[in-house]
Order: sequence, then structure tokens, then C-alpha cells
Amino acid sequence: MTGQRASLITIAADLDQTSLIKQPLDCARKMKTSLSPMFAALALTVAAALPVQAQGVTGDAKAGEGKVAMCIGCHGIVGYQASFPEIYKVPKIAGQSAKYITAALEAYKKGDRKHPTMRGIAGSMSEQDMADVSAFYAQQGQSGTPAELPALREASAQVTQLLQKGACVSCHGDNFSKAIDPTYPKLAGQHADYLYVALKAYKNDSHHTWGRANPVMAGMAKQFSPAELKAMAQYIGSLQGELKTVPESRFR
Repeated sequence: MTGQRASLITIAADLDQTSLIKQPLDCARKMKTSLSPMFAALALTVAAALPVQAQGVTGDAKAGEGKVAMCIGCHGIVGYQASFPEIYKVPKIAGQSAKYITAALEAYKKGDRKHPTMRGIAGSMSEQDMADVSAFYAQQGQSGTPAELPALREASAQVTQLLQKGACVSCHGDNFSKAIDPTYPKLAGQHADYLYVALKAYKNDSHHTWGRANPVMAGMAKQFSPAELKAMAQYIGSLQGELKTVPESRFR
């Protein structure tokens, strides 16, 4: 049992978007209804084995405002495009969940996400830096009570089948903007080309310069062809959501 638990903990350590609380177990149980038996069993077993842990340090948005100098050159320019591993718009992060931003930064620092630029930035940040920057971006461009999002635009029959096969709403929520756990990202309205690149990174999780190690997302993405991943990304990116890019004043 000791060896088995150690193995499960090792697997769990690769979950860069999985909270160490009860929600991952709920998500895995929902996914079990639509995923392959082997993948569903892995997700459920890993989630059930995870202990409840503290959520880390508390972020300070005001302090974070003074720590984003390395971020604004990409995330503070509307429509800014990265060129590695291909050309795509960098993600909108204003309005994103603070705990997800922190989880993503931790994954870059650890090496589970392998993008060289982001690894270099995250590697220079302390836990407090990550929490402060995350708190800043979570509230950036937001005004009081979030507006009620409109009903989802109906997807095509093909995309509907793909989303059901991937069990996407089980974790990311029915409107792709209210995930069941704050360490999962809001997706609605995110740049479609970024979503596509991210999905391919999960599909090619072992790639040494741009793969993303996350067994749950890898199991989902590997079910689909690149064309199918692109179709899902384009639909989710077309939805109205809370994410945005707030132009940095010096770049306006």
C-alpha cells in the first residue's frame, strides 16, 4: 500500500489544474459517465487519493500591481501574438481565477508546463509573488458584481458530440465560465488559437519544450484529432465570457 500511495501521489503531482480538495473527486465522478473506462478510473482514483491541503498564501492585488513588469509586455497588449511553438494570441488573463493563475505559474516553475519563456518567468517568482500577481489579474478590469452571462450559443451537432465525449462541462461548467473549482480555468471567450495550442500541448504532453503534463487533460485531448481539437477551441472561444486583455497604459 505504501508503494501504491506513493505512485498515486506522484501522478497527482502532475495535475497542474487540479485542486487538492473535494471538487476533483466530483469532477472525476462526472467524467466517468462519458470517458473510457481506463481513463475514468485513473481520474477517479487519483482524485480520491488526494489529501485535503492548505490553499497557500493569500494574494494582495495592490502588491501584485507592482510585480507584473514581466507580464505586461505580452498580456497587457490586446491581440499580442506569441511565435512559439507557433503563432497564436497569448491568453487573456484579466478576470481569470486567481487560483488557476497560481496553479499555472506553479506548473511552469515545476516544469509540468514546459514553455521556455513562461518557465523562466515563473522560476523567478516566489509563492507570494505568484499569489499577488494572480490576485491582481483576477480583479483587473472587473467592475463590482459580474454581469450575468448570456445563454450559450448553440454548438453544431459535431462540436456538441465532441464536447460531450470530452466531458468538458464536468470541470469547466455549463457555460465554460464557472468552473467547478477555482483552480480550473475559465474558458469562455478565450482566444481560440490559444485554446487550440494549449490542447495540443496536453495531447503531446511529453514534448520537451512545449508539452503540458496533466494526466486528466492528456487523457481528454488524446481522444481527438487536431481538427477536432480546433473545432472545440473555436466554439469555446466564440462564447461570451469574463476574460479580457486590459491594455497597459504605456502601450495604449
